[in-house]
Amino acid sequence: MKVLHIGDIVGRPGREAVGRLLPVISKEENFDLIIANSENAARGAGLTPDVADELLSFGINVLTLGNHVWKRKEIFQIIEDENILRPANFPPGVPGNGLVVININDTKVAVVSMMGRVYMPDLDCPFRTFDVISERLEKENVKNIIVDFHAEITSEKIAFGWYLDGKVSAVVGTHTHVQTADERILPQSTAYITDVGMTGARNSVIGVKKEIIIKKYLTQMPLRFEVAEGDPVLSGVIIDIDEKTGKARSIKRVYESCDDE
Repeated sequence: MKVLHIGDIVGRPGREAVGRLLPVISKEENFDLIIANSENAARGAGLTPDVADELLSFGINVLTLGNHVWKRKEIFQIIEDENILRPANFPPGVPGNGLVVININDTKVAVVSMMGRVYMPDLDCPFRTFDVISERLEKENVKNIIVDFHAEITSEKIAFGWYLDGKVSAVVGTHTHVQTADERILPQSTAYITDVGMTGARNSVIGVKKEIIIKKYLTQMPLRFEVAEGDPVLSGVIIDIDEKTGKARSIKRVYESCDDE
């Protein structure tokens, strides 16, 4: 089973990168499942029904979210859709789903969205929350499990990866928008990367116009962020999984520019 996980899609440039580059990459790789973090897809923060429809029309199967999940009020129109996931460690009673189990070629595959707690909203413990999810998936005999861990600091992400080693097929870090070079298969066959990176304007500061961010650092004044333009790139990872065991065989980074299309 071949899975593509696309890093945080930021605004229109990110959607442009997916629309232009995903067909090319898919033709070369023939993916069974495509996941994308979409919490910045609508004007740089949040997700709307129109933007969700656009991304799904490109062939993405599951959209994950993060700390900007409630940024757009329109999210409540689609938050219960099974292919749109908010972090599973929100408290009980919060709208939406934190995981989905889908059937791919007669094989059950779970996609789980989780969020860290360091420098992030104060949610339930992601470690203990996953323990509960793991028990459910084990009862349903789901062996292929991909986790999007939306977190700020590297140590929390790495610790979570080690905690889930052998329990899931892959732990893919999102949120910080800078692709890390630490992709690996952990000892018990879980694919891991600290951050899959950003899909958006490369000539930016993590997706925002660089001039605005520089001015903010120089003046320490509050400024309105605007999504940057220029050289859209797609960041992601390709994960190959033995669907019979749920163990990852390989993980490799993807970083493609529309200018090099």
